Amino acid sequence: MPGSAGNLITRMRGVLALCVGVFLSIPALSADPVAPPPEAPATAPAAATLNVKAARVWPSPEYSRIAIEFDAPIRYKHFILKNPERIVVDLEGANPDAALVEIANKVTPQDVYINTIRVARNRPGVTRLVVELKTEVQPQLFTLKPMADYGHRLVLDIYPASLDVFEKQIETAIETAEKRAESARAAANARAEDKPDAKVTDLRSGVKPDKQAKHAPGKPEFIRLITVAIDAGHGGEDPGAKGAKGSYEKDITLSIARRLKALIDKQENMRAHLTRDGDYFIPLHERVNKARRAQADLFVSVHADAFIKPHARGSSVFALSEKGATSAAAKWLAKNENDADLIGGVNVGMKDVYLKQTLIDLSQTAQISDSLKVGSAVLEEIGGINRLHKPRVEQAGFAVLKAPDIPSILIETAFISNPEEEKRLNDDDYQDKMASAIVAGIKRYFDRNPPLARNRVAQN
Repeated sequence: MPGSAGNLITRMRGVLALCVGVFLSIPALSADPVAPPPEAPATAPAAATLNVKAARVWPSPEYSRIAIEFDAPIRYKHFILKNPERIVVDLEGANPDAALVEIANKVTPQDVYINTIRVARNRPGVTRLVVELKTEVQPQLFTLKPMADYGHRLVLDIYPASLDVFEKQIETAIETAEKRAESARAAANARAEDKPDAKVTDLRSGVKPDKQAKHAPGKPEFIRLITVAIDAGHGGEDPGAKGAKGSYEKDITLSIARRLKALIDKQENMRAHLTRDGDYFIPLHERVNKARRAQADLFVSVHADAFIKPHARGSSVFALSEKGATSAAAKWLAKNENDADLIGGVNVGMKDVYLKQTLIDLSQTAQISDSLKVGSAVLEEIGGINRLHKPRVEQAGFAVLKAPDIPSILIETAFISNPEEEKRLNDDDYQDKMASAIVAGIKRYFDRNPPLARNRVAQN
């Protein structure tokens, strides 16, 4: 037995020595709780700290956009939480800088989708952005490389869960315009009854009532309601051109577009639809889509561009070209306008059926022919209030003019890069005259080229 006990003690001593050896082979723990263990691969260094240069919120009736600008590419993860509806975005390597934290103050009560935004450090090296929503949404997140004055951007676009919202907005805009047109007609009829001998000029034909029968033989009692889609160039993340005095093209185009809509809505057989009615970004192809959904008879895109030479001046009208630009300046301007999607920020991963249709472009010969006609009429009217940059309608490959079934023109109201014209572009009187001239040209075109029959009519 003593021998057996000795063997047991010897084995226990061996196990103890083995344990001590294993314990001593373990490296000392680092004083840094987040330091990687020695066996961590050298190819996985800690993420560098990113600086937030700016954070912006762009609300609109169609969608809301959050854009965060960094000084380097950002890595992120996101997920959606329910009850209540929230979007959570984890920003890796970003600190909750003041520029990011203050984004909560940029949310307005009028925002259709965003209720509030919260920002805080979630864990070491990760800042969490929580977007509390007002309704169920369909978010899109994507990054943009540096472009123009912007650095690296992370963009969160918040769309409604159902696209039916877009259709409802279009229908509401159409109904509102029709009600205004009906009110204008009723007021005009009331004035005519009060003053039967008044020399009132017919808005459509320009002929006075005493020189035409009330309903001439063969003349229809009803004429079709004409829809004009008005596109205020640029917006939101895309400011457009900038003048020497600090004016932004996106602000001027929206102001002129609103005046243009107000004048068109006063015509008894016309109504207008704005592609945007606020400071937010809309991709070029979506502007075309909105015009098609509104069943527009004409698409008018309003701009106030800049050129490489500050002395460039004058107003211009452009139509689409299938065979290249008609001048070097037209080619340069088309490229400048087409870059709007790169500056404003488009999720290139999204596919769009209308975009495919316009790119496939079976034949736009008829559309271009009509565009040149209406462009010539508008150019002639604009020539009465401003010098023309070119005496004819120019052509180039403007992406926003590629609706295959809608005559489309792009109007450069003046050059914002020219100090004198920048001053005029900010003048209310000049904007009113420009809008009036455009409407006069549009009316003249439709007097000579009535649109084809459709279900919406107005009493003649």
